[in-house]
Amino acid sequence: MARYAPAVLVAALLVAAGVAFLHTESLKLETSPIRQTRVTKLFSPVCKCATSKARIAIRLAKPDVLSVSIVDNSGRDVRRLVTGRPASGRVAFLWNGRDDVGNVVPDGFYRARVRLDLQEQTFLLPNPMRVDTKRPAVKVISVRPRVFSPDGDRRADRISLRYTVDEQARGLLYVNGVRRVVGSSLKPSGELRWYGKVDGRSLPAGRYRLAIVAVDPAGNRSLPVNAGPVRIRYIALVPSRLSAKAGGWVRVRVSTDARRVAWHLGARSGTGTAPVFRIRAPKAPRRYLLAVSAHGHSAGGVVVVTPR
Repeated sequence: MARYAPAVLVAALLVAAGVAFLHTESLKLETSPIRQTRVTKLFSPVCKCATSKARIAIRLAKPDVLSVSIVDNSGRDVRRLVTGRPASGRVAFLWNGRDDVGNVVPDGFYRARVRLDLQEQTFLLPNPMRVDTKRPAVKVISVRPRVFSPDGDRRADRISLRYTVDEQARGLLYVNGVRRVVGSSLKPSGELRWYGKVDGRSLPAGRYRLAIVAVDPAGNRSLPVNAGPVRIRYIALVPSRLSAKAGGWVRVRVSTDARRVAWHLGARSGTGTAPVFRIRAPKAPRRYLLAVSAHGHSAGGVVVVTPR
């Protein structure tokens, strides 16, 4: 019998090892008590915008009693969100970026700690939340041109504003205090183009004030930065009051981006090449109305004809 003892011992060890292996593998196959974690990565508690709160969502494998708190990088509790709440399935919580006494927490990274009371287990969610309350700073580099005509002829139809920001941010262009252009990318520099239109229609000729605001990914907005005025000009007579001798020449200067303009002086009409052209003055001394037009826009003036 003694000669079979080593074989029996080896067999017992193999059985024990197999049982241990199966137990380990069964533990690996067990469902985690917390699944499908979704946490806001970046937000600003002071932005007064859609990203002013962080959302923490989890799914429980089975019903339990939850306690949820927010901890900083050192593991210190800064805010208790939930204490002893029965929950099952998908649950979600909001954190406004403030501590237990209502103060905004310092900028940095935070995590959610979840306690399952019935299972007597505590989990620190791996998903970090970054609090960012710093405003971006934006600087205007250039605005060109300062005078433009959004008449659709593809000549000076828009203005271009170039800017830089001290972080990744989206530029917003305001015209007379109303947001008109939203930048398409989050970059530390960019260009905003405005075509002088609202709802597809060109705005009237006149002076318009520009300002730019930058918004970072957390939702923080820069202070508005004045970008100066621009002027929409379609066509204008410079000056609008002209004089000439009867039968002489009238020198007409037109401010426009059109190459040719149509004109009407008294009963006569014709075309001229911008920006300066000449018209033969009527022979009868008196005041005549002068009208010039291009691309559907017109301007008027007066020609005073005096005797020779």
